[in-house]
Amino acid sequence: MWPSIPAPVTLFVCANCARPGQAPTSAGRPRPSVPDFGWPWPVRQILVACTGRLQPEHVLKAFEAGSDLVSMVACQEDNCHYLEGSKRCARRADYLRSILDAIGLGGRRLMLFHLPGTAAEDMALAAGRPALACACETLDAQAAAIRDQVVEALAALPPNPLRQALPAGHAEESWQEVDISYDDNEE
Repeated sequence: MWPSIPAPVTLFVCANCARPGQAPTSAGRPRPSVPDFGWPWPVRQILVACTGRLQPEHVLKAFEAGSDLVSMVACQEDNCHYLEGSKRCARRADYLRSILDAIGLGGRRLMLFHLPGTAAEDMALAAGRPALACACETLDAQAAAIRDQVVEALAALPPNPLRQALPAGHAEESWQEVDISYDDNEE
């Protein structure tokens, strides 16, 4: 059922979706948790404060780094911490698909999914009111459905031609080292 050779996948996940509601404290917010998708191979999961903050260059850089498929997991539109974040993400996904089609990579390589957000639950807890607990079984089923759709889409896609064009040693990670020493100021 799973592809025999794992293809690179990059997954941008909203930090406020598919987690239990949390009341804010003076000590700051607890570390966000990423839903367990149960991937059969390593996946680059990037946690973002809001998928509405994702810029086109972030997604295009993932393709340039060799990802066969990029997926964005946003909050449901009616329960976004940033009100318009999920809607902004959906508009950017449409825009990016048109770019991917125009450059010949194919818009099918970009997928957008929604998981329950926690804005309403967090606000209720902050006001001292009880919040509805989200059912873990439902979230697990939704995460599994996302995983299955990604695996199915990967099976139908050819490999990313940009991955084959990368120079040797560049396929895994791409970064630039910067010298931050202050040798110019030393005598």
